[in-house]
Amino acid sequence: MPGGTFLMGDASGQANPGDGETPVHEVALAAFEIDVTAVSNDQWARFAAATGYRTEAEQLGFSAVFHLAVDTAHENTMRPVPDLHWWIGVRGADWAHPGGPGSTIEGLNDHPVVHVSWNDVRAYCEWTGRRLPTEAEWERASRGGIESAPYPWGAELVRRGGEKWRCNIWQGVFPRSNTLEDGWLTTAPVRSYEPNGFGLWQTVGNVWEWCSDWYSATYYATSPRQNPTGPTDGTQRTLRGGSYLCHDSYCNRYRNSARSSNTPDSSMGNTGFRTVGGDAATR
Repeated sequence: MPGGTFLMGDASGQANPGDGETPVHEVALAAFEIDVTAVSNDQWARFAAATGYRTEAEQLGFSAVFHLAVDTAHENTMRPVPDLHWWIGVRGADWAHPGGPGSTIEGLNDHPVVHVSWNDVRAYCEWTGRRLPTEAEWERASRGGIESAPYPWGAELVRRGGEKWRCNIWQGVFPRSNTLEDGWLTTAPVRSYEPNGFGLWQTVGNVWEWCSDWYSATYYATSPRQNPTGPTDGTQRTLRGGSYLCHDSYCNRYRNSARSSNTPDSSMGNTGFRTVGGDAATR
């Protein structure tokens, strides 16, 4: 990604109230290099084998699994997450057992790794000598060179004439039934659908991606123009891109400008990451 400027934030009117997607503001970034895909299970497995690293989900003994993806005996399930009853705490769920102890990643080597916390992915970055993207870097890369469009490919969610889906999101009635029109209930391989104009695959849909920034819904009002790196502190780290669970009725966040966040020690079955190279200051 060469250095340059772009307009950051929602210009489509689809911003979620309270997420802090506005105001639209010009950002100038130094050059950086970014992975064309999210980090895969195969890549994470090599890291774990080389270092012996155990994720926070492995250390705690549980992680959050979408209720239709749970693959375990009843005694391993915990209470649903309050107010988010489609998320179930599952004992033994982790990156190698994404649905619980009865599941594996056999046949999923090219799917994005999930059940990794922000703290976990920082450890991976240290091992590879890379880092997490800033929010601004992530958004510029996701836009694929198309200014102010909601999606990496432009303004239309699906192609005209009802042609194939461009990303892995929810179809049907959330969270009860998924018609699988895009081909997947949970994760898809990291090189599914089509890359954007910069050659990046699946920046929206599939899995949320951790960024380096602390999250603040009011940051854009005071964000510096040059290489913004987010607030100096906070309680949650930023997530970008939406996931296979996003649906207009609940989570219209499979857009370039959409934002979310979670605590750095949180892990769940719809969150992964990609890495960058370059010298941006991160906190």
